Amino acid sequence: MSTYHVDEAAGSDTTGTGTSDAPYQTIAFAFFTHGQDVKVLVRKDATSPYDEPTQSSVKKAKKNADGLEKKAKKAKELAERDAQAKGEERERKEKLLEESKKIQLVEDPSLPAAVKAKIGNLAPLRTQRIRVFGWVHRLRSQKDIIFVVLRDGTGYLQAVLSGLPAQTYDALTLTLESTVELVGTLQATPEGKTAPGGHELSVDYWRVVGPAPGGDDAFTNRLNEKSDPSILADLRHLVLRGEHASSVLRLRSLMLSSFRESYAAHHLLEVTPPCLVQTQVEGGATLFKLDYYGQPAFLTQSSQLYLETCLPSLGDVFCVQESFRAENSHTRRHLSEYTHLEAELAFIDFDGLMNHIETIICETVDRLLQNETAAALIKQLNPAFKAPARPFMRLSYVDAIKWLNDHGIQHEEEDTEGNPIKDEAGNVKMVDHAVGDDIAEAAERQMTDIIGTPIFLHGFPAELKAFYMKKVPGSADAKHVFTESCDLLMPNVGEIVGGSMRIADMEELLAGYKREGIDPAPYYWFTDQRKYGTCEHGGYGLGVERFLAWLANRYTVRECSLYPRWPGRATP
Repeated sequence: MSTYHVDEAAGSDTTGTGTSDAPYQTIAFAFFTHGQDVKVLVRKDATSPYDEPTQSSVKKAKKNADGLEKKAKKAKELAERDAQAKGEERERKEKLLEESKKIQLVEDPSLPAAVKAKIGNLAPLRTQRIRVFGWVHRLRSQKDIIFVVLRDGTGYLQAVLSGLPAQTYDALTLTLESTVELVGTLQATPEGKTAPGGHELSVDYWRVVGPAPGGDDAFTNRLNEKSDPSILADLRHLVLRGEHASSVLRLRSLMLSSFRESYAAHHLLEVTPPCLVQTQVEGGATLFKLDYYGQPAFLTQSSQLYLETCLPSLGDVFCVQESFRAENSHTRRHLSEYTHLEAELAFIDFDGLMNHIETIICETVDRLLQNETAAALIKQLNPAFKAPARPFMRLSYVDAIKWLNDHGIQHEEEDTEGNPIKDEAGNVKMVDHAVGDDIAEAAERQMTDIIGTPIFLHGFPAELKAFYMKKVPGSADAKHVFTESCDLLMPNVGEIVGGSMRIADMEELLAGYKREGIDPAPYYWFTDQRKYGTCEHGGYGLGVERFLAWLANRYTVRECSLYPRWPGRATP
């Protein structure tokens, strides 16, 4: 006769096998599993030896084993009944599917002709018979009725399939993201009920235009809320179908239109500079280089130099153009390719430049909030958004250094090559800011978030800025010369605009080339702007994705680009 072991403290009725090394936890389970006539040895815990159980404990265990037997029998009966019900339900569905193949839906020619329309333009067509096309955005079955939310890029429409339209094979196998044609009568939603657009389509005819897969390859299996960020990036083409992603891009379009309206109101002309260039603007380390018919060329970092050449003939100008920066930055506000909204203005001073930037931004925001569609998108994406108050705070670079130190905001100490210096314990050494330091992104954003309002940070040292920036007259101290330059900082994002007055004097510009080690020969056309009638002028560049991230309260600018590019990511 086999012997089974029970350890009441450390045993397990789930994983135990009844050996001395893997004992059960209860005698009742040993009897239930192997029969009530087997020999059982029991111990209280691992410090006690195994011994025969008392008669009273055996009697109690047999009673509990009977209970386990009854429970197991009942569970088996329920499982068999459930399996039978599932089998019957499966057979019913299979029979229903077979019968559904016999149903052929035909559009009734005696009904009024349907008006083909886009979902966003349906309100005037209520009570009429309409025809719409789109993608199945949501899908729900309830008894013999199928509810479909259709999406066509202009809006969402709730449709109801009942009767024969809900009984066809296509209806019973319909999947999310399939494209369909729906025909029926459009009715306003009854009082007390809600639907997108305030109406609902009662379908009398429909068909599948392009089916989407189900099963393992179904849309929700490839993409859902728990998807890893790298998967979301790989499937950006599917992410765009989501309500949030599409709303951000829809707001982006309206935002660019509003910017253009603001520029038109201030008589700036839009131009289209080249993306393929042979000159640098923001430093050679961030250039994407390529072979251009045997000559070296680059993807543009900025269109500023070309915009300056337009001033004598076209007056104040702006562009909406892609810029490319080859810096290996993975922060939430950096992209390798981004949309750059740039402007150049002639016969202007530094205060006038900052006033202009403030005006364009505030008027653009006002236009968006006055646009019903744009205002609804902003409320959906950023419910707490409020238009910024004017005037924007103006904080000099020197005062910002003092502010950071007064508030205990330090930065990493770096060696001459820009590498963090660590102490003996391996921790990065933190030090106070000093005039001449390039204020780090983290410190800048922390300061902006604490202050909580838009800030014009201005007057940066010349060694931190590009060769073309104008010096502040009489601003030099013992160590530094300062520039008429500014960054506009926004809470939660940081810098969204960088601008400056440009050097107007040709000799000063040539000295700037020399200081930066730049060969002036390829820049002859830019230098000529100072040779043939120079003027005081200034300009700026605004990062469209950063501005949108601020407007729509997005965590990263990657959400604000159609197909974002960052180091290591150039697909899809």
